[in-house]
Amino acid sequence: MARRYFVSGRVQGVGFRYWTVGRAKQLGLVGWVRNRRDGRVEVLAYGETGSLDSLEKELQSGPAGAQVTAVDAAPVNPDEAALAAEATRFDQTPTL
Repeated sequence: MARRYFVSGRVQGVGFRYWTVGRAKQLGLVGWVRNRRDGRVEVLAYGETGSLDSLEKELQSGPAGAQVTAVDAAPVNPDEAALAAEATRFDQTPTL
């Protein structure tokens, strides 16, 4: 199963992407995380439902220094879900 999240608040410049990569790897997820020019962080993760639920819960607080105001789920189109399913790790990608 694939899920996309948009995390808002003070989430850039606080190690949020690095922290997300570590948490996702610990949970056995694959996918990516990136900063967005609008100040949010975007996460696309693929894995078991329980692990995705855990990541979503942890995104709501983030690393020390972050101040998360919202974690919004967004649809994942079938092509993105297929690509995420083929991923072999969780990475940071360039800002969009």
